[in-house]
Amino acid sequence: MLPITSHAVSADARDVLRIADDYLARVIAGEEYLVFDGAMGTMLQAAGLEAGELPELLCLNSPDEVIAIHRQYVEAGSLAVTTNTFGANARKLGDAASVREIFAAAVACVRNAGARYVVADIGPTGALLAPLGTMSFDEAYDLFAEQVRAAAEAGADIILIETMADLLEMKAAVLAAKECSDLPVFATMTFGEDGRTFLGTSPRIAALTLSALGVQALGMNCSLGPDDLRPLVDEMLEVATCPVMVQANAGLPHVEDGKTVFSVDPDSYAKSVAGMVEAGVRIVGGCCGTNPAYIANLADIVCGKQPTRSFAEPVCSVTSAQEAVVLKGRHVATIGERINPTGKKRLKEALRTGDFDYIINEAIAQTEAGADILDVNAGLPEIDEAAVLVDLVGKIQGVTGLPLQVDSSDPEAVEAAVRVYAGKPIINSVNGKAESLAAVLPIAKHYGCAVVGLTLDEGGIPPTAEERFAIAERIVRAAEAAGIPRQDVFIDCLVMAASTNQSEVVEILRAITMVKERLGVRTVLGVSNVSFGLPLREVVNATFLAAAFSAGLDLPILNPLSDRYREIVDSWRVLCGQDVSAARYIEEYANRTMASASALAPGQARQDGAAQVAVSSEAPDGEAGTLRHCVITGRRAQAADIVRSMLEKEGVEPMAVINDHLIPALDEVGERFEKGTFFLPQLMSSAEAAKAGFDVIKELASSASVADKGKVAVATVKGDIHDIGKNIVKMLLENYGYTVFDLGRDVDPQAVVDCVKKHGIKLVGLSALMTTTVRGMEETIALLREQAPDTKVFVGGAVLTPEYAKMVGADYYAKDASESARICAEVLG
Repeated sequence: MLPITSHAVSADARDVLRIADDYLARVIAGEEYLVFDGAMGTMLQAAGLEAGELPELLCLNSPDEVIAIHRQYVEAGSLAVTTNTFGANARKLGDAASVREIFAAAVACVRNAGARYVVADIGPTGALLAPLGTMSFDEAYDLFAEQVRAAAEAGADIILIETMADLLEMKAAVLAAKECSDLPVFATMTFGEDGRTFLGTSPRIAALTLSALGVQALGMNCSLGPDDLRPLVDEMLEVATCPVMVQANAGLPHVEDGKTVFSVDPDSYAKSVAGMVEAGVRIVGGCCGTNPAYIANLADIVCGKQPTRSFAEPVCSVTSAQEAVVLKGRHVATIGERINPTGKKRLKEALRTGDFDYIINEAIAQTEAGADILDVNAGLPEIDEAAVLVDLVGKIQGVTGLPLQVDSSDPEAVEAAVRVYAGKPIINSVNGKAESLAAVLPIAKHYGCAVVGLTLDEGGIPPTAEERFAIAERIVRAAEAAGIPRQDVFIDCLVMAASTNQSEVVEILRAITMVKERLGVRTVLGVSNVSFGLPLREVVNATFLAAAFSAGLDLPILNPLSDRYREIVDSWRVLCGQDVSAARYIEEYANRTMASASALAPGQARQDGAAQVAVSSEAPDGEAGTLRHCVITGRRAQAADIVRSMLEKEGVEPMAVINDHLIPALDEVGERFEKGTFFLPQLMSSAEAAKAGFDVIKELASSASVADKGKVAVATVKGDIHDIGKNIVKMLLENYGYTVFDLGRDVDPQAVVDCVKKHGIKLVGLSALMTTTVRGMEETIALLREQAPDTKVFVGGAVLTPEYAKMVGADYYAKDASESARICAEVLG
């Protein structure tokens, strides 16, 4: 483990950026417009780039051709021109060339073309990061860091991180750029037709997170045309606190006379982008399908103009990769307290033994019970807290979309966890001690976190509201001096037990009001501490919670499985206007009497021990219903236990468990994924839960009793190293009971055919991410038609469309993993 705050202190000690000139400084300040270039791949294809060739190698082998393309964009009006290095990472280049020599040659090409600003282009690694994939955060970081160092050494002016779909991978790249160079960082993500990345990140979440991370510009590129991107751009503009940039595609690709063309012409493109500029976009350019004609029109739009709109004001927000909690006015959000070993013997034992399934169940139960944020604490002296906390954060983010509060008194553990967190978390906590402020605030600033400030200092916890307020004021001022806005500071006035410090209870409430009114920051409280040592603790806690809301509490830390707590929270949301027209309250309580509303429900939790999972309307009574619910919610250990019970105690046939329970559950997950209510992490955690059930069946059942549903081969085509989609398809199909032959990435067409012939495979799935590798897909299908004509082929990938699929000769187009499963069912039965 690196020394405490090593990354945060070393990076933010050099906050002064190396900005090329005053004009770029004004662009970053939002006072000028900046025109980028358009597509490189489109231009290279027009110049005759061969299928499977690494386009980045052209910077070494055919620099004049690359310079000519750059020069066309410069002449069209591009001030900022991106290097031909989108895939120039060590994972993709292999032994073909070093990252350093590619960036040196690529930067030289842009310089020789006469561009004002050389923009070092960095795309995704092509792999899915853990816990969903196999690449670790540190491995991704190292790949990006190597690119950033090479770009800076070669003399680039800007680092552009583009076409990212994974917020965690984006964070790894941004941190590499911040920590390994002093260049401005621009960051863009790519969104689908549903308005989210394939991992479920919305433009709003991306903008909130990237703004907090401190990038100099953020935005979106690729995937869609400008009209389709417009509502997504508006989402970003509402919350972005830095310039927003847009590089749209020239619409969707289609085929005319055997050639790929795009649906939006230069004039239509410019008209759409002009509306975005009017709305507040500062940086414009183009992506797939655009060329110098498109850029020339954009240059005309902003020529001689200066922006008049200001950036969005900072808002109080916390995010995960899929959900954002944004507090306005008197709105409140609840923080689930159950993943904290204090006073919980069962949780302590789970942390000691590494029983993460127990902890994951706690996270899922609190999510189902309506928590908005989850507190995660692994503070036991006998374990490696930093390592366990990192592991917990990853695993919990794999099963719930809720934002997390990273809770530790150890700055080293805090930094380790927030570094690998996908989104903008809360750090709990800093306090008024000089040592704490110096250790924790740089971490919060560097990683773009909100931070809880405890009203204690070297003198302990003071008894009066005035003394607590004085510490809160000191924390807020120190945070602002560290570059953390007040919107990201939450003050905890520290609840004391009424049984031992009765006079301080009213002082706590007064302190909350003083902090709210005089400092204008949000407040946090660990509510249940007030009732320690008293009978009927929930009654005391609920009464105190209502009083604290009235005093100005925003973020109560509580047990969300308590009906009493939920009633108080729901009621307050009506009274403060958060629940508009009391719609949520009426839906929940209209048919409940006061007696039943206050009674202990099946989901009621004990003060210690395991949470009793709330029985929702989605979980029918009986073992089968519970198995379905466990698969849907990603409860692996419980799914395995239920399947074992069904086989051993109930005598259910293995195929009945598969066909009547596991497969229908996966089908429902697929339907939710299609509707946009589930995202890839939920899809994969459900698949893992189903896999746990399948593993038990394989363990207990004879091989003859579990039928093989059929064989499928999957591969990423020649020249393409992006295997995220292919790996997801493999995992899901295996959990549906198919035997999957994974041929890997960058697969030669003959290797696919040889596998099909050797194993008698009747269905092949091919994946490609880049337009330049679709030709490799076409060659593979043509060879299959020639040597294995009875084999069906489905294709998928970011650049594919149903029309593209027909063009390359495929039988089916799979827009996602769920569609792949349906195709398998149709072809293989």
